[in-house]
Amino acid sequence: MLQSGSTNFVEWLVEKRRTPRPISDIPGVLSAGKLKVVFQPLVDFQTGKTFAFEALVRSTSPYYKGPPALFEKAIDTDCCGALGRIIRELATAGCPHYPLFINIHPNEFDEGWLVMPDDPIFTHGHRVFLEITESVPLSHFSLCNNVLQEIRSKGACLAVDDLGAGYSNLKYIADLAPEIVKIDRALVTPLPTDKRMQILVTHIVRLCADLGAKVVIEGIEEEDEMLAAMDTGAHYGQGYYFAKPAFPPPRISTFL
Repeated sequence: MLQSGSTNFVEWLVEKRRTPRPISDIPGVLSAGKLKVVFQPLVDFQTGKTFAFEALVRSTSPYYKGPPALFEKAIDTDCCGALGRIIRELATAGCPHYPLFINIHPNEFDEGWLVMPDDPIFTHGHRVFLEITESVPLSHFSLCNNVLQEIRSKGACLAVDDLGAGYSNLKYIADLAPEIVKIDRALVTPLPTDKRMQILVTHIVRLCADLGAKVVIEGIEEEDEMLAAMDTGAHYGQGYYFAKPAFPPPRISTFL
């Protein structure tokens, strides 16, 4: 469980960054009544049990079906941080009994929401992993890293998402020192038949472990992909093979 509270750094950061707009000011399409969160399990390869759930935002509006469209609207209306706050509220309320993975858009670092002491992640009864996509490099890295350090000092964890999807800078992993690294499906699909890819992913898993991070293999859809993912030494798996995103949090398919 995270510890709430304020520090001089938090007060300085909130003052220095743009003042967050009140949630009441955000457009209706981004309000809690127009959004829902579904959950997909992350499975522990050692135990065969659910380790955590990733929270994935969905819109009930026919015009904003995917998260990218939602965040584009939020950025255009200067409400990215408020949208993230609402998603965290829905996620923690909808899955109170497991660790959570919650995506953080890079633009959220331009506002003060993440360091507010009353953020829902600070009252969740289990670990919260904030996911930052590896395919979109962070701008203003030093200040963003300061925000992450402040949040992590209260017990939050960091997950780097989409390793192998695009940007693929391993120094990013070394600099951020995440607790979790998630390997993108682009590296998973060829695993069952491509020996060179098996070697590559296995070495990436070992490197992440040497740097202190556990590894999630994402996008597992078939049994041969799951078996190949396990052979790399990865710690966790995620994908349709185990369960599709759903609400309430779904049970996983038995595989061990």
